[in-house]
Amino acid sequence: MALSPPEPRTVVTYGIEPDLDVAEFRRVLVESGLAPRRPADDPVRLEMMLAAADLVVTARRDGALVGVARTLTDFSFCAYLSDLAVCRSAQGLGIGQGLIAATREAIGPQASLLLTAAPDAITFYERIAMPRVADAFRYDREA
Repeated sequence: MALSPPEPRTVVTYGIEPDLDVAEFRRVLVESGLAPRRPADDPVRLEMMLAAADLVVTARRDGALVGVARTLTDFSFCAYLSDLAVCRSAQGLGIGQGLIAATREAIGPQASLLLTAAPDAITFYERIAMPRVADAFRYDREA
C-alpha cells in the first residue's frame, strides 16, 4: 500500500500594514461575506476607512492576503475593532483568532478591545470565548 505524501503545510503570517492596498482590502471584504455590510463598491470610502485606521493587521497565507483586522485606537485606553474579515476559503484555520491576538498584542495590555459583531459572526466570537458586554449602545449609520 502506497502512502500519499502529506499535504504541504500552509504558512500564515501576520503583520501590520498601514498602507494596505484598497483593492486587496475590498477583495477580502467580498470573499469573507462582509461586503453587503461594508461599502465594498465605494473605493473612495474604503480608502478613507483604511487611511483613518490607527492599526491594520493582516493575515497572509503563502503571501496572499486572506484576512484583515482594522482598528481605531488611542493605544492607551481603548480600541475598537471595526473590521474583522477572513476569506471564506481560509475560515476555520484559526486566522480570525490570530488577527485578534495580533491586534491585542499591537494595542498593548493597557487598552481594552471591543467590537460589534456581524450577526453571522456571533457564533465565532462565542466559540473563541470573547466576553460579551451588556452595557453597549450605538447609533446606526444614516448613510
